[in-house]
Amino acid sequence: MSLALSTLLYEWRRYMAAVMALALSGLLVLAMTGVFIGIGKGFTAQIERSRADVMVLAPGAKNLVSGPSGVPRRFIPLVYNHAEVIEVQALDGAGGSFQSIKDVDPTMSAAERARQGAARLQFVQTRIIDTTPGAVTIPTDYSQELVDALRQPYTVAVDETALRPLGVKLGDKALYNGQTVTVAAVTRGYPNMMQSTIVMSRDTLRMLGQADTGTRVGPLMVKIEDPARAEIVAAQLNAMGNGQWKAWTRQELADANQSAMFEEGILVIIIGGCVVLGTIIGVAITWQTLRGAIMANIKEFASLRALGVSMGSLRRIVMELSFWVGLVGVAAAILLTWLVSLLASANAVIISLPIGLLLIVGGGLVFIAMMSGFLSLGVLKNSQPADLLR
Repeated sequence: MSLALSTLLYEWRRYMAAVMALALSGLLVLAMTGVFIGIGKGFTAQIERSRADVMVLAPGAKNLVSGPSGVPRRFIPLVYNHAEVIEVQALDGAGGSFQSIKDVDPTMSAAERARQGAARLQFVQTRIIDTTPGAVTIPTDYSQELVDALRQPYTVAVDETALRPLGVKLGDKALYNGQTVTVAAVTRGYPNMMQSTIVMSRDTLRMLGQADTGTRVGPLMVKIEDPARAEIVAAQLNAMGNGQWKAWTRQELADANQSAMFEEGILVIIIGGCVVLGTIIGVAITWQTLRGAIMANIKEFASLRALGVSMGSLRRIVMELSFWVGLVGVAAAILLTWLVSLLASANAVIISLPIGLLLIVGGGLVFIAMMSGFLSLGVLKNSQPADLLR
């Protein structure tokens, strides 16, 4: 075991402030970034968890978060021309006003009811599923009971995070665009953190008069015989389309949707601010803690110099010590963020922590620790062997 690691293990209390500074800096960046990624995953969760292996979008579409992605209806039979395609469904959706029937007082006049209702109306987004067994639009985590509930006419599902904002609970009736619907199911894991979303069957959306019946439809969700060949089939579909559409694998589209979240200027500013603040806090506290710890051990360093250890070797010891402090700080940051994500999950908030994010933040924390150690090297000039005689 190296001298630097032994020093950290036996005198860990002196370095705990540096470790916690790094851990809290990492927690700040990981939690904030993870929340924004989680918001994006909440928007696209129904697609990422669908049974679709390939998605067909408009040729200019870069993701599902921004920009038009629908295609002409005539593309559906063209996609079926591929020998490995077994199902193609358009992703339909709409939006409208939503109001709990409990908020409508039958004793009021029509004018009073309209005034009161206008204050309590909320706009919701609408997503659809097809209720045929194993349909490509049904998310993989939807239970059969949930699908059966949505198979009934004029029924909707609401995520648990939207129940309170919409003022409904399981079994309640509500007005959607003035027509009565029933909350027949409650979903979990599809957080509505920015705008409430309801799910209904394609048949119910058609009965409500909002289904796509024109020449253009939403993105096409494609199921193929062998999901392992999704990349190959997507490339072949692109060749067949000759530039009329762009086929994506589900994972490619998920990555594009995630990247799109960081193209929003305000998000970049918020996350950038957190990174700058975390770096300043981490460097300042870690630097001062390491400096104080080295000063506390200055006689030991002086003893090493008296034994013939060069100043260069002492500097390497300090830098190695900083490296180990950084690694422990990374582990503590990941542990704290994981605990916070559990708390957030209990309140239906997703904190997504992809491996790439952990590697970037972890590398940044180690760099901060090493930089702090570098700034502390000047203290070693005080390690004069003659001081041991005092």
